[in-house]
Amino acid sequence: MAGGGPAPRVLIVDDQALVRTGFRLILTARGLDVVGEAADGVEAVAAAHELRPDVVLLDIRMPNMDGLQAARRILAQSPACRVIMLTTFDLDRYVYAALAAGASGFLLKDVTPEHLAAAVRLVGTGDALLSPSITRRLVERFAVANPGRGAAGGPDRDRAGAPTRGGTGAGASGRDGAGAAVSGRGGAGGVGAGRSSVPAGRHRELAVLTPREREVLTLLGRGLSNTELAHRLTLSEATVKTHVARIFAKLDLRDRAQAVVLAYETGLVAPGDPA
Repeated sequence: MAGGGPAPRVLIVDDQALVRTGFRLILTARGLDVVGEAADGVEAVAAAHELRPDVVLLDIRMPNMDGLQAARRILAQSPACRVIMLTTFDLDRYVYAALAAGASGFLLKDVTPEHLAAAVRLVGTGDALLSPSITRRLVERFAVANPGRGAAGGPDRDRAGAPTRGGTGAGASGRDGAGAAVSGRGGAGGVGAGRSSVPAGRHRELAVLTPREREVLTLLGRGLSNTELAHRLTLSEATVKTHVARIFAKLDLRDRAQAVVLAYETGLVAPGDPA
């Protein structure tokens, strides 16, 4: 799909029919292939399995099954699929949990038509939609409290309530709401404010990295771009890209957004660390 390849095949998931129709019109008018629609998470998982889209636009708050659970199931059954979360708030604990679970980014519901189409094309090439600096803002906000959070990889459905449009449950958060920790990738527990709460398995996971790769991952977690990494480490950008690619391969990371999340989860970076 990169370069002059075919347009990504898109599945649109939102419980509001007008939103789905509007997004379909926007995307098809710009040459993107909308292969289907779904009104909730249950329908989304079934549609993704049947239609095999390249990109899923997934509302984060829906009835029956919320977008976070749907994202996990879609990515588990279709690892090559890319998920973009649709949300009303840019700093949302469920967005962070979705990133930790493998989503490639998020879009606000009031996104412009041009940005919507560009975002779908971007993640369709395998890139992350979020810049590392934006991801870091999310992680620092929501990976601070409750080090003993369960291993579900995000807000616990039974304790926090499923996030729905009508009533978000106790765990939902808006732009200014305080957020308890959520956990993500691979079912690890949440990360507390200190580094000592990190599960031992996370440290074992990093053992596959060379010292230089650990250094690069730490700086990735602090939001540095490849250019900034090259300057900080006195390396060429080509060498930095090679290190980043090896880190992604060794740790099974999809993109830089997940790298930021993992850097915090493993304690390589802690909230408040300088960039």
